[in-house]
Amino acid sequence: MIEVVAELSRGPVFLAGEALECVVTVTNPLPPTATSASSEALAWASAQIHCQFHASESRVALPPPDSSQPDVQPDSQTVFLPHRGERGQCILSTPPKILFCDLRLDPGESKSYSYSEVLPIEGPPSFRGQSVKYVYKLTIGCQRVNSPITLLRVPLRVLVLTGLQDVRFPQDEAVAPSSPFLEEDEDLYNISDGRGKVGTFGIFKSVYRLGEDVVGTLNLGEGTVACLQFSVSLQTEERVQPEYQRRRGAGGVPSVSHVTHARHQESCLHTTRTSFSLPIPLSSTPGFCTAIVSLKWRLHFEFVTSREPGLVLLPPVEQPEPTTWTGPEQVPVDTFSWDLPIKVLPTSPTLASYAAPGPSTSTITI
Repeated sequence: MIEVVAELSRGPVFLAGEALECVVTVTNPLPPTATSASSEALAWASAQIHCQFHASESRVALPPPDSSQPDVQPDSQTVFLPHRGERGQCILSTPPKILFCDLRLDPGESKSYSYSEVLPIEGPPSFRGQSVKYVYKLTIGCQRVNSPITLLRVPLRVLVLTGLQDVRFPQDEAVAPSSPFLEEDEDLYNISDGRGKVGTFGIFKSVYRLGEDVVGTLNLGEGTVACLQFSVSLQTEERVQPEYQRRRGAGGVPSVSHVTHARHQESCLHTTRTSFSLPIPLSSTPGFCTAIVSLKWRLHFEFVTSREPGLVLLPPVEQPEPTTWTGPEQVPVDTFSWDLPIKVLPTSPTLASYAAPGPSTSTITI
């Protein structure tokens, strides 16, 4: 019996382009007092990083597999295939590196080997969405003589820094009449529902990192239309690229899904100024785009306004004699919504490791 332990020295989260370092320790767990006949041997061990891609068949229409790929004997148990038995397709892998050959360990003996590899910058980030999944793993394969290969898989989380050339979201084009928001200055918006001004909304910046808070302010004191309630949600939009969308019916339905990460709701009648703060989870995925899917971040606003001009739901301040005041049972209202795009970038991999700790050590017994 041989015990193989793989330990990531810095945690399981990495930025694409960084060097991953792993220490692989091979041990004969028998006590040193055992006879020499109890020594154990391994023919070889190799390590490789790979990214596995899986798509939802109900949402994504993938092309047929590439027949030009060489036959790697997927059914053979003596060929080192890091993705053997995994769902989906292996879309990225680093060259395999041999850790050792012809290793023999006496009882109680242990040997350690260092593995280092730079994570490719051209790959997608780690992502588990509703349409697609990108999963990274470090796989270590070990084999005894005349025995099948044993695989030890260490899960990884890879963050990719993309889109720095488009960190701003300027609105150069004219705003459509149906949009309730009109930009006045940088990060300052007018809110209108078509019958008048509801208020103004301000946001301090439009580019954030994982773990930061999205802070915004809402000024309703200057509005001519009463706002009864508003909500703002921090969402991601996962959209399958048009050429890979699964068509439904004659017209087809775009493969788009939204996930809400944080939400703020407030009743705001007679409120002149308020604010909100929405935390961006460290465990979430920054925005990215591949040939198959894109992920974007946004603030989704919903407003409930009164149709009655100058609506007042407070009792009169001065009354000639004691009376009982009752608010209206029904108020005619209108609702409207709007989406404000923001950009979310990766944070420090060390910080992300603390927020969503994953296994830094994996063990297998051969």
